[in-house]
Amino acid sequence: MVRHKVKVNREVCLSCGGCVAICNQDAIRMVEGKAYVNDSACIGCGICVNFCPVGAIEKVDAV
Repeated sequence: MVRHKVKVNREVCLSCGGCVAICNQDAIRMVEGKAYVNDSACIGCGICVNFCPVGAIEKVDAV
């Protein structure tokens, strides 16, 4: 089974904070005005991926 995490493209991120609000695991916070994912807290559910209005967050295979 492949586990997923999420990755933020900080150049695309609008700093809206929606992903921070929607994350049930509190795995996303704003750092220097952009979304940052705490990989150890992220469970790879993808809620933030679907919520981001500009597609700045994507699922990636966990290593």
